[in-house]
Amino acid sequence: MGQLIGEILKYRELIWALALKELTVRYKRSALGFLWALLHPLLMMVILTMVFSRIMRVPVPQYPIFLISTLLPWTFFSQSLAYSTESIVGNGDLLKKVYVAKSVFPMAAVLSNGINFLLSMIPLVLLLVILRFPFHLTWLYLPVPLLSLVLFTLGCSFFFATANVFFRDMAHILQVVLSAWFYFSPVIYSFDFLPERYRPLFRLNPLLYPLNGFRLAIYYGLLPTPQSMAMSLGIGLGALLAGYSIFRHYQDSLVFYV
Repeated sequence: MGQLIGEILKYRELIWALALKELTVRYKRSALGFLWALLHPLLMMVILTMVFSRIMRVPVPQYPIFLISTLLPWTFFSQSLAYSTESIVGNGDLLKKVYVAKSVFPMAAVLSNGINFLLSMIPLVLLLVILRFPFHLTWLYLPVPLLSLVLFTLGCSFFFATANVFFRDMAHILQVVLSAWFYFSPVIYSFDFLPERYRPLFRLNPLLYPLNGFRLAIYYGLLPTPQSMAMSLGIGLGALLAGYSIFRHYQDSLVFYV
């Protein structure tokens, strides 16, 4: 962990530059540009709200707020993994020419999507104003689930970025995994809606805890239990340690396979 912190401090300017470059490339030649960071979550929210609130009649008051409170952090997680998985392979030519810590590329991918996530909070705030939904003091708690989500995302990013260098099918497999993971996570539904007999299985989902922290703070105006807070941060830190350990073990050989 000390080495990771050292790399972040040493290459912080490069990580920031790579993150901005990725955002610029992502929205290049787009008529709306960075506005897509605001429109994408809103459009997803409208579609899912129409399906689950209007057609399937999910009995949740103010369902758009209920949905977007966890859809935004889920989108950050899924997009970070998608971009970071290709980060080492996509920068293979640069790695062969210049020596730089390989970890900067997955971290830059996560940072760029973190910027996207912060921008996407703007439509959430506007939605709360339009629907006259209250702003709870528990918004002050949001840095805690955000920290745990970033730690977990970084750990997964290091793992998938490494695996994709040796197994190029990993990017395609990840898309299938994320599709299943979405329905396994409490995004379109609440954990409380699940039948009691299935809850132990869903508690194995590490995203349950940070996503639940977002929804409790934004929608319900509540705080999770101390056990849930500790579980969320512990899982995030454990994932980061495991993912970075795997990445560090193979990082010197990555340049030979990109």
